[in-house]
Amino acid sequence: MDLQLAGKRALVTGASMGIGRGIARALATEGVRLAIVARRRNLLDDAAAEIAAAGGERSATIAADLMEEGAPARIAAAAAQGLGGGIDILVNCAGGSRPLPIDAPEERWVEAMTLNFTRQRQLAHAVLPEMIAQKWGRIINITGKSEPDRINAAFAAKAAVHSWAKGLSREVGRHGITVNSIAPGRIMSEQIRRNYPPEERRRFAEQEIPVGAYGEPEDLAVLAVFLASPLARYITGTVIPVDGGLRRYQF
Repeated sequence: MDLQLAGKRALVTGASMGIGRGIARALATEGVRLAIVARRRNLLDDAAAEIAAAGGERSATIAADLMEEGAPARIAAAAAQGLGGGIDILVNCAGGSRPLPIDAPEERWVEAMTLNFTRQRQLAHAVLPEMIAQKWGRIINITGKSEPDRINAAFAAKAAVHSWAKGLSREVGRHGITVNSIAPGRIMSEQIRRNYPPEERRRFAEQEIPVGAYGEPEDLAVLAVFLASPLARYITGTVIPVDGGLRRYQF
């Protein structure tokens, strides 16, 4: 199937490892020109080299910390410069789990909400004017589960992303722009390997995941690439889990 993505320009955050890197690789395979963003320059350069070695066009690399004040506007400008024009596709993939105690100081909540919601929103709004002008665009947010089993500020932030993205989809659909969120289950990443030892991963997969295994970044990337394509023009305002059947809610 031709996804009609060749020549499109995409900005992918959190692209040096894990899900972000997997999505960047998959987009490049479809002929998308990439600007990839992460904090660690060495890993970002490795990702760009990997994409080029697989036949993709050399990516524009942007080493940046999204937490810095004004970072979204600077990243959007750098991506447009590196790609020679506006952004057609934005993949918001930067973020991280933030479990907090009940008495966590306010600054820890502010940090978690800024990383996992505010910067995603700001970056999207930074690229929207060009999308609106060209009457086409795709915004894809990599979020998280909606079943809080404890206090985790990232859960609250991701719920905010879902609500904001749904509202935004209602505003920009008439401009040919779709806005969707993908909620990963247990997808193998640096964070998963750090937080869950192999034996715990094996036990959890056997008992809790119907397909019997943790997912790989490529398992999520296939959906992200389809949502980024012109073929997905009628899919917007959604939250789609990619979790091997882990979640128990019906919708």
